[in-house]
Amino acid sequence: MAAVPTPPLRDDVSLWDAMPGMLVVLGADGAAVHANAEFCAFLGVTHQAALGAAWQACLGGSSREALLASLRCHEPFAMELEVQRTQGQLAWVKCTARWLPVHLQWVCLWHDFTDSKLAQASAQAQAGLFRLLADNVPVLIAYYRAGDFKCQFANKEYARTFGRDERSILGLTFSEVIGEEAARRIEPEVELMLRERHPVSYERKLPSAGGATRWIEVNLLPHLGAEGEAVGAFVLISDITKHRLAERAVRESEERLAKFMQATAEGIVFHKDGLITDANPPVTDLTGFAVDEMLGRKTLDFIAPDHVGKVAAVIASGQETAYESVLIDKFGQRIPVEFIVRTMLRNGERMRMTIVRDIRDRYAAQARINHLAHHDELTGLPNRMSFMENLENSMAAAQENAQRLALLFIDLDHFKRVNDSLGHLVGDTLLRTVGARIVACLRATDIVARFGGDEFMVLLPGLSTEPAQRGAVEEVAQKLLAAIEVPVNAEGRPISVTPSIGIALYPGDGDAPDQLVKHADSAMYLAKARGRANYQFFDPAMATSAYAALVMEGQLAQALERGEFELYFQPQVRASDGALVGAEALIRWNHPERGRLLPDAFIPVAESQRLMLPIGQWVLEEAARCALRWQAMGLGVAPVAVNLSTVQFQHTGFFDAVARLLPADGSGKGLLELELTERMLMDDLIEVKRLLVRLKALGLRISVDDFGTGYSSLGHLKELPIDKVKIDRSFVHDLPSNGDSVAIARAIIQMGRSMGMTVIAEGVETEPQREFLASQGCDELQGLLISRPLPAAEFEAWTLARRAAKPGT
Repeated sequence: MAAVPTPPLRDDVSLWDAMPGMLVVLGADGAAVHANAEFCAFLGVTHQAALGAAWQACLGGSSREALLASLRCHEPFAMELEVQRTQGQLAWVKCTARWLPVHLQWVCLWHDFTDSKLAQASAQAQAGLFRLLADNVPVLIAYYRAGDFKCQFANKEYARTFGRDERSILGLTFSEVIGEEAARRIEPEVELMLRERHPVSYERKLPSAGGATRWIEVNLLPHLGAEGEAVGAFVLISDITKHRLAERAVRESEERLAKFMQATAEGIVFHKDGLITDANPPVTDLTGFAVDEMLGRKTLDFIAPDHVGKVAAVIASGQETAYESVLIDKFGQRIPVEFIVRTMLRNGERMRMTIVRDIRDRYAAQARINHLAHHDELTGLPNRMSFMENLENSMAAAQENAQRLALLFIDLDHFKRVNDSLGHLVGDTLLRTVGARIVACLRATDIVARFGGDEFMVLLPGLSTEPAQRGAVEEVAQKLLAAIEVPVNAEGRPISVTPSIGIALYPGDGDAPDQLVKHADSAMYLAKARGRANYQFFDPAMATSAYAALVMEGQLAQALERGEFELYFQPQVRASDGALVGAEALIRWNHPERGRLLPDAFIPVAESQRLMLPIGQWVLEEAARCALRWQAMGLGVAPVAVNLSTVQFQHTGFFDAVARLLPADGSGKGLLELELTERMLMDDLIEVKRLLVRLKALGLRISVDDFGTGYSSLGHLKELPIDKVKIDRSFVHDLPSNGDSVAIARAIIQMGRSMGMTVIAEGVETEPQREFLASQGCDELQGLLISRPLPAAEFEAWTLARRAAKPGT
């Protein structure tokens, strides 16, 4: 039996249009078979345009695919479709479809829910925005229902703080979230909020996962219903850990400051707007005021009147600085202090802190330093610097008042012997005593200073210009001579020294302080030259002599470098037969302007300026060189005698300097003879003997020059390893006619022979002198009768000629 085709739904437009809503009949392939007027109007198309598959163009891609997929299942369905209307409007419809198997068609009913869809989207957007806001504010937010205290909302930070996330925390009770113990502690706060229906705030500590403690501030805000009942509670939590740590740091700082104020030795005062708010014990100890007596008072009340302006200016400026001022203590005493001012916050208030340092010890130390800078530490007298300042001021005053002043330069004679023999402690005692004696001899207006070493200066100001005043100065000098030379008892023995005093007057002897001192110094050396233990006034002739010595000093310093010195040699012969036995080396200076100079013209200047050390060393080196040369030539000139200066002989490096001149193999033994004066031998007998023994061990011979003029003790001389004594030319000059000279010469010769010493006479110029000396047993002769001093080359020629004329001599 043939199948009967299924009739389609009747195409009755009026029937479809009468349907309440949008209706469309679709084939199995989704093509529209029928569409009512409301459907077409919604899409904004004609009825004809709505039929077939064309209508599907209004569906979004995902909606069309979903619809076609559902149509293929032949099962009723309902789904939401996104529709693009012809007016460009986006709409959402709910499609409810049923399959009509009889007609093989779908009947689809559309319901427009665009408004609710948009409202939902808006609500979701707002909810998302709220969530975004809630998750990013620096506050923990949650909402709990009042009835069961279950969490309805929590932002991310709130959930994370209690070990949850935004979803898992929902539905948990308050105690499940924060813990039973914490819930019990805050239960009174929750009940108060629900009962009173007003916000409640409280703080509590919250342990963190790392073991540290956090401080939180909790705000409970009630959510009231329409009837005013509490339906829930908003929870807002702020982390106030930083604030509490800062507060604790401030509190601890305050405590430390308070402890420091109590413990420190520095005085500390706090003041605000010029009024004292706090002070520590050192301040109260310093001022004598109790803290209660200081609080609330003006800081300026404690400042010395002459310093109030300065302190007030610092307070007004607000500057942080340090400066010195003066306090007035409770008893009216002035206390020098140093203020160190700082601005700081204390208890939340901006105020000034002043450190108060007592600087009385500093002032005392400065005074002590100032005293030491201007006074001699040993005697307590003004020192050189202080004296020169006083001298300059006194000279200015004398000029202004038409007065005179006298300057006395005092030097102690032979003071070095006291230090060397008895020690510096005894020397210091002597210097203090001398200083006190000088002061005791003078007026209160006179000034005494220790200039250095054993030198003292006395300034006598306010003298009149009358000639009689010179006598007054002499009287003071005589009193000083008498007072200073009185023996001093040191370590049970009397010790005395004498002074040499030089005097310079102003005006007249100098126009400047340095010049006046220099001229007084020159006068003092004149006093020493005239026997010591006396005083001398400055003579202008001294300045001329001093200037000449200064010029010569500069020329001497360059003479060695320029090779201006030369050695001359005077032969020494045996008295019995005239045989050559040696020579004396004598220095000459070939001065570029004055010609050849003898030693007396420059040696005193060289000795006074210690230029004798390099000059003396050159003489030794040149004499040794010539002696070695003549030994190699076989001339038999040995020894070569060299005169030593006191400075050279007493120098610490003298022995080593001599030792370096002689060959290490000993071949230079006996080639050099060192001539010393009697005074050089007597200065320090023990040390001189030790040095002479060492020199003798090197192969050197020792001779005493100018014997008979130094008043040396024969007992001392016999203790020294002396080879030769030389009769001074002053005794030889009058031989043989002068009886005194004969007696002295005879005594020296007999003494030398008895002590096993060679005796030589210098200055032999006549035949009678030679005959007398030879007859008395004098061993050797030297003088113009034999030969004048000769340069090295002429001396060699003279020696060779003498040997040729007299073989064997």
